[in-house]
Amino acid sequence: MAAASSSDSDSGRAESEASSKWLDAHYDPMANIHTFSSCLALADLHGDGEYKLVVGDLGPSGQHPRLKVLKGPTVLTESPLPALPAAAATFLMEQHEPRTPALALASGPCVYVYKNLKPYFKFTLPQLPPNPLEQDLWNQVKEDRIDPLTLKEMLEGIREKAEVPLSVQSLRFLQLELSEMEAFVSQHKSKSIKRQMSLPSVPVFLEVSGQFDVEFRLAAACRNGNIYILRRDSKRPKYCIELSAQPVGLVRVHKVLVVGSNQDTLHGFTHKGKKLWTVQMPAAILTMNLLEQHSRSLQAVMAGLANGEVHIYHDKALLNVIRTPDVVTSLCFGRYGREDNTLIMTTRGGGLIIKILKRTAVFVEARGEAGPPPAQAMKLNVPRKTRLYVDQTLRERDAGTAMHRTFQTDLYLLRLRAARAYVQALESSLNPVSVTAREPLKLHAVVQGLGPTFKLTLHLQNTSTARPILGLLVCFLYNEVLYALPRAFFKVPLLVPGLNYPLETFVESLSDKGISDIIKVLVLREGQSAPLLSAHINMPVSEGLEAA
Repeated sequence: MAAASSSDSDSGRAESEASSKWLDAHYDPMANIHTFSSCLALADLHGDGEYKLVVGDLGPSGQHPRLKVLKGPTVLTESPLPALPAAAATFLMEQHEPRTPALALASGPCVYVYKNLKPYFKFTLPQLPPNPLEQDLWNQVKEDRIDPLTLKEMLEGIREKAEVPLSVQSLRFLQLELSEMEAFVSQHKSKSIKRQMSLPSVPVFLEVSGQFDVEFRLAAACRNGNIYILRRDSKRPKYCIELSAQPVGLVRVHKVLVVGSNQDTLHGFTHKGKKLWTVQMPAAILTMNLLEQHSRSLQAVMAGLANGEVHIYHDKALLNVIRTPDVVTSLCFGRYGREDNTLIMTTRGGGLIIKILKRTAVFVEARGEAGPPPAQAMKLNVPRKTRLYVDQTLRERDAGTAMHRTFQTDLYLLRLRAARAYVQALESSLNPVSVTAREPLKLHAVVQGLGPTFKLTLHLQNTSTARPILGLLVCFLYNEVLYALPRAFFKVPLLVPGLNYPLETFVESLSDKGISDIIKVLVLREGQSAPLLSAHINMPVSEGLEAA
């Protein structure tokens, strides 16, 4: 039985590998590589046709960053870095053969260029003019005119009000504890403050297209949830894409910007900010990168998810799902060694996974992920046209003008009757809101209870802005055979503007036949016969008498 079970397991694994589009080339869970997708690059560094993997390794817990070069599954060279790497890219510096690429590594405000894996050039980003108030404070610290605690208070005030942002040195100082400030000031007070950022927020992802000497476009996803589009010779962003959540990845596929958000969604935008599509992911997106298969002219987006899967999308169509033994934190696709289509992944635990795309593999869009729904292709069972329908259609075609005139005449009559009814209501004060400027009043009635005794509450309000109203009366008109009220006529106290005055009374139902009637409420002014406003209360049927 054990042999049979092992045989079934091996056959199932063989079927899975046969149906997969990928070959498992290498997996080392103890490779000790901790990096992001932006710090991975593939290049022929020695011009021998053997492509190597360049890794800007953050090191365990973000300590001891190193530059690693891998050949196959082994580390070829390893050298320390001055700071944590942010991105890595390869480019050609020379025109003559052999054209060996150079390596550019971004770290802090500097870009380090390596040639033949040796330091060749260091480029520091141009500085922007610092805040003059901030500069003056550090000059006073340098002359020992203010202490660190005063410096912190004044820098916090500048950060809240100034339009020019603070330098990195000041921002780091504001994050320190009181016990650490003295040592930090002693170490940095002689240094000049620097400022490198010019976008409305701190950029976290960059995507560039075009040529620097001709025309280029740069997309920067920032921490404020916006994506800014800059073009050549533009000092300010030309377009701004506002996201509903923080971006976690940015990839350009042809002319579409694919953005991953922390709401587990992928969005497609044009370079002008128009949203094209949205795809909901099954788990949180941890990393993204571009998959470009030159032999089939395919460009797709790879997304590493928190559930241990890597999803590959062409626009919003799902092409493939790769399941990994650990959560993937970085992705890179391209030529590695002498294989054209190699997928390299690093995991959260520091592992290294290498897969090779089969030469016979063809990515096919999953059904139901894109395009119109299948129900759209189904023909509707439309009933046949009856003789009555045909006659009515002919009548509308022949007498269309007369029918439209009749409709307009009826519409005008309806409007006229509504206007007359409104005027009559105003003249007879049959509305619960007063329309006169002298007595701006509002009346609202509420009936409570099951019967035979009901509680009637009148809410009377003076809607004027500053003038109180005095000398008002309330009168009830009702059928004395059906109802009895303790007070059918009483005076209203002084009405202060804006306050709601509840006037309560009780209504006794006298009928045992289960019938009800209308009680009219009139608000009058002393010495005038015409009411200021009125309300008709539809009394409910007394359920207490019915039950008895």
